[in-house]
Amino acid sequence: MCNLGIISHCGIAGGIEICITFPTEYVKTQLQLDERANPPRYRSIGHCVRLTIQEHGVKGLYRGLSSLLYGSIPKSAVRFGMFEFLSNIAKDSNGKLDNKRSLLCGLGAGVAEAVLVVCPMETIKVKFIHDQSSSNPKYKGFFQGVREIVREQGLRGTYQGLTATVLKQGSNQAIRFFVMTSLRNWYLGDNPHKKMNPFITAAFGATAGAASVFGNTPLDVIKTRMQGLEAHKYKNTLDCAYQILKKEGLLAFYKGTVPRLGRVCLDVAIVFVIYEEVVNVLNKVWKTA
Repeated sequence: MCNLGIISHCGIAGGIEICITFPTEYVKTQLQLDERANPPRYRSIGHCVRLTIQEHGVKGLYRGLSSLLYGSIPKSAVRFGMFEFLSNIAKDSNGKLDNKRSLLCGLGAGVAEAVLVVCPMETIKVKFIHDQSSSNPKYKGFFQGVREIVREQGLRGTYQGLTATVLKQGSNQAIRFFVMTSLRNWYLGDNPHKKMNPFITAAFGATAGAASVFGNTPLDVIKTRMQGLEAHKYKNTLDCAYQILKKEGLLAFYKGTVPRLGRVCLDVAIVFVIYEEVVNVLNKVWKTA
């Protein structure tokens, strides 16, 4: 069951959430780009926020927002559309999706969104944020920035770090849908018609989001480095991981965990609540049609 209503509502909800929480995404990205060997520019989350506001004003915390905003509905369309498509195939004769199959369906949804939407969206976001820290920023706005990236690097310039993005998004959605399905199946028990309160859905969604943050932040750090303005330093994804480990140690793979945790938990909670509620409404409409 894939419906435009589900996709548009999830996309709009995601867009609103991004506008509210983007400063945490900005700080996370800056911390992940900040290399210890350089030496680091930011001493902490608070220092990153203060320095950004001092140099660029509050609007500096929203650098790169447009990329995620424009991509919110297409990303939701691919993610939930692919998950619904795969889950309809994977459900058993009773129409139930077990935990293991939900993990594989989530993996497929994550890989699809990474290739079709997330990689160019994230590459543009990271470049815009990284550019703001440079001595001579060259990206003046979304469309001018994209034109400049394409002019200098071709379309390939918007698809940097594809391998890392596929690994990150694939594991993201595999973990989130697995945890969410596991918690839902546990809560419903033997009664598939039992109602789930939106607050319970939100709590389960936040838990799923937190699990994905702790499970794959190292991949997120690698992805960010591969998409930054200094990505040319790395031969490939493995070389990037090796250089981070060699020069900065294991803890560097968890840079930006705290701000990412705040944003992801809220994001996943909101989107799953909207998703579940819209699905429930559409099911009632179809039954009475």
